[in-house]
Amino acid sequence: MKKSLKWGLFGALGLTAAALAYSSAFFYKKAVGINHKEFVDEFSMDEIQADDPWKEEKEWYNTVDKKILTIRSTDELTLSGLFIPQQEPTKRIAIIAHGYSGSNKDMAPWAKLYFDLGFNLLLPDARGHGDSEGDYIGFGWHERKDYITWIDKLIDEFGEETEIVLFGLSMGAATVMNVSGEQLPVNVKAVIEDCGYSSVTKEMAHQLKTLYKLPQYPFIPMTSLITKVKAGYWFGEASPEEQVKKSSIPTLFIHGDEDDFVPTYMAYELYHSAKSPKELYIAVGAKHGYAYVTDKEMYRTRIKHFLNTHMNSVDYPLAV
Repeated sequence: MKKSLKWGLFGALGLTAAALAYSSAFFYKKAVGINHKEFVDEFSMDEIQADDPWKEEKEWYNTVDKKILTIRSTDELTLSGLFIPQQEPTKRIAIIAHGYSGSNKDMAPWAKLYFDLGFNLLLPDARGHGDSEGDYIGFGWHERKDYITWIDKLIDEFGEETEIVLFGLSMGAATVMNVSGEQLPVNVKAVIEDCGYSSVTKEMAHQLKTLYKLPQYPFIPMTSLITKVKAGYWFGEASPEEQVKKSSIPTLFIHGDEDDFVPTYMAYELYHSAKSPKELYIAVGAKHGYAYVTDKEMYRTRIKHFLNTHMNSVDYPLAV
């Protein structure tokens, strides 16, 4: 009888371990692997819809002159980006980071905004996205090193007087915050993040609870272990909240007060953790990624004011 109980216990433990391993592999594939993410509310930027709020921006993006640039990452991936120059030469450049499971094609509205402010534009495709190589999503952590390579490339091409602004949306926002915590050249003048998460672990836990009604433990630690093995990083490493503590670059934090994909409380965590000059803009009535479209005039005004304050008090007139 005791022997049977012993083997029964071993069998139950084995089944539990197998189920946990299977679940963790499933969540890795869903969250970190490269595939279609049906749970993501995608921005439809490929074509113009009826009553499209981004009609002007899409038409501009589809017709403006673009140049393909590439870099080689520190782990030997070829990464691609689009460069959009101003007609009149300028050394001011905005690097615009797209969101989770997206590409630079999704960033037409924000590209147009910064172009109207007088910036050249660089729109990278993150590793594993768009035309860039890679077989996993780095959640803005490995991408931070890629962006340093992009920054160095731009300074090499445009010279030591180059002024760079980093802007990111969602995962792109996490990316530029992660970049801000690294040792950067003085050419990087400002960071603007829109609806970024404070840590990958917290965001994963939120999605696990929302989508599957499951607790953080033991699923997040096990999925993090698989991510370390397959992609080379722990979820706990990828923490914009810790990165902004190390940053001295002026940062504007933007978030919608109705964001239920990246909860709004994360914006306050980030803002209060930041040690650099900072501003916080909570967009009333905006869900995830919709702060701009919810109130275009206020969004532009807050960004323009922030840049005027922190980029040598130079005026950046928006197109009417």
